[in-house]
Amino acid sequence: MFHRIGDFVVRRAWWVIGAWLIAAVAIISTAPTITAQTDESAFLPKHYESIQAAELQAKAFPANFSPGAYALFERTDGGKLTEADKATAEKVAKGLADKHIESVETVLPVGKTYAPDGTFGMSMIAIDKKVMQKPEAADAAKALREAGTELTAGTPVKMLLGGPAASILDQQDSSKLAEALIGIGTVVIILLTLWLIFRSPIVALLPIVSIFVYSMVANGLIADASKVFGLKADNSMSAILIVVLFGVGTDYFLFLMFRYRERLRAGDDRKEAVVNAVGRVGEAIASAAGAVVAAFAVLVLSSLGMFTALGPSLAIAVAVTAFASITLVPAVLSVLPERVLFRRVVEWLRWDGRQLAWLARLARGPRPTGDFPAHWMRQAKGTRFAALGSGVQRRPALAALASGLVLVALTVAALGYKGTFDLASGSMPKTKESMVVQDRMMKAFSAGAADPSHVYLTATGGAKLDTAGLDTYRAALARTPGVAAVPAERTQLSKDGLTADITVILKDAPATNKAIDTMGGLRDTAHGSAPSGTKALVGGQTSIFKDINTAMVHDYTLVFPLAALLILVILALQLRSVVAPWYLMASVGLGFGATLGATSLIFQKIGGEPGLMFMLPIFIYLFVVAIGTDYNILMIARLREEVKEGRSPREAAGQAVKHAGPTVAAAGFILAATFGTMLLAGNSLFSQMGFSIAFGIIISAFVMAMFFTPAITALLGRAAWWPGHQDAADRDGPTVPEAEPQPAGRI
Repeated sequence: MFHRIGDFVVRRAWWVIGAWLIAAVAIISTAPTITAQTDESAFLPKHYESIQAAELQAKAFPANFSPGAYALFERTDGGKLTEADKATAEKVAKGLADKHIESVETVLPVGKTYAPDGTFGMSMIAIDKKVMQKPEAADAAKALREAGTELTAGTPVKMLLGGPAASILDQQDSSKLAEALIGIGTVVIILLTLWLIFRSPIVALLPIVSIFVYSMVANGLIADASKVFGLKADNSMSAILIVVLFGVGTDYFLFLMFRYRERLRAGDDRKEAVVNAVGRVGEAIASAAGAVVAAFAVLVLSSLGMFTALGPSLAIAVAVTAFASITLVPAVLSVLPERVLFRRVVEWLRWDGRQLAWLARLARGPRPTGDFPAHWMRQAKGTRFAALGSGVQRRPALAALASGLVLVALTVAALGYKGTFDLASGSMPKTKESMVVQDRMMKAFSAGAADPSHVYLTATGGAKLDTAGLDTYRAALARTPGVAAVPAERTQLSKDGLTADITVILKDAPATNKAIDTMGGLRDTAHGSAPSGTKALVGGQTSIFKDINTAMVHDYTLVFPLAALLILVILALQLRSVVAPWYLMASVGLGFGATLGATSLIFQKIGGEPGLMFMLPIFIYLFVVAIGTDYNILMIARLREEVKEGRSPREAAGQAVKHAGPTVAAAGFILAATFGTMLLAGNSLFSQMGFSIAFGIIISAFVMAMFFTPAITALLGRAAWWPGHQDAADRDGPTVPEAEPQPAGRI
């Protein structure tokens, strides 16, 4: 089938290129804009207690003052505020209110809200709840900061803005910077690596240009799907999409390009080489993409909205990338003469009119013989990969044991994994203004005072709430381990008298594991001690994190096994075997454990982090298991090809490493390096993602695909292909026999 696809693309190359360009323009011009979500509660289903509590709060206390931002006033020299400084702070707070900034409803005076050590005062600011978690909230925060700078000019007092709206603004700025750094870093890495491999500026630029075209198609389709199905994106999606499109796109480009060059060296003409390259690796690309798409698509079953949006988006991106890799890229290769495609930089600089005329004649008619670059025709004997292949062929048991021990040793370290739920601080640097304000508030007051929890006690029988027993109820809540205080003066009663809002201040910061553990006990107390005829719901940020933790456990027990099953089926169909898929999945499972273990060691043991971001195991699983399977598929597909041509299992393993090894190494390095660019973003989330996925890709390419998979396959022999075709009589389509490379100057 893929030979037929390649033949069609080559014969209709300009039509294919034109169709892609038209599709890109049409889709991107009609696609809606995606709005990123920053509210963690928006990612949870309605049946979780934290969401039910939020809905009750909105219904029972619609006019309740809920700070959308905090204006923190402190001296520029860091000293204690004087009486004059306090007067300045009050004047600035009033000035903010008098400016009537859009979406800003109330700016409270500082009053007595000062830190115990007297170093800062704080004004609470209410922002329209309808615009919170929308771009308008960030606009309001930006206007407040600008106004604060203006009003404090010429005074020894400065104003810092924190709180939810300020966090949204800082996250947006951080995400834009991260996207720029990741995008630039990714392009530079791809250009340099491809130039070093092929010594050709055209080959280096070709995937960048191709990806730019079909990424517009992918992003447009993602926007359409998000609008139709109501998918909720978070601020990390754009950066992840950049890495996936460029990383996976370059992987598939290399799969095709290495085989295209191999066929040219074997004597095929340009168009024949493209057709045979597509026929040879098209199935591997389709199977690899199918495994990735299946793993990503399974995320629609996740309990968390951020994954139900991210999964389909990445699935669409990879599907478009795979389709472009067997249509658009081969079409471009078929219209570019080899002399242009493989010309070195120095040769391009020496071009003159005669060579341009030669190029024009070449494009019009049959290529002349004996006039082609020599450097790309040379195929070194005794290369490193030939040596590696020879080693695997001679000692497969040693290769399997050594690589397996590396995976198992790192997997043991994964037992030390701990999750953390502070998504806001994890998605931007600690130096951001909102993070500085949060840190100051947590140090000055109780760690949980900046964002307290709330227990909503509501009457269930229709009668008004009996307030006589509230003191006893508050005392029971206060005795819960991990609770710092339940102040009576902060208890509010709804206008209809049916619901009480009881503020509960925890001892620990809202996003810490200790606070989340406290939430379990607080819920038990709140439910068990509720007076007769009432129902209690616990809300607040910590309650949300508690429910996210529960949702993650659900996803681990559903998404992981289902994704693995789908990948297993795809491998079985591609390999026509029920044996090989099992040890392939076992190897990528070990790769997942090794990656999580190494990340835990680096960030928790060495880096001193309290834990890894809670969603990291799912990202590792998806990228390492799904994308890492690509290299296993490419390697074992080549191994199967060698077996079909009559080689013994051990010989096939050696030849597979020799021929597919350079492709796997180059693709693995580029993909790992592109994910590694996330380290440039400067925040915990992207740093942990960048390191873990890059490390997982390296493990997948250089340990599993290069050693573990071919060694196990060699040890199993022809049993690895049971019950499918196991010898050269395999008939799943015509094969193109390999030929020895011709001397330079001939094709």
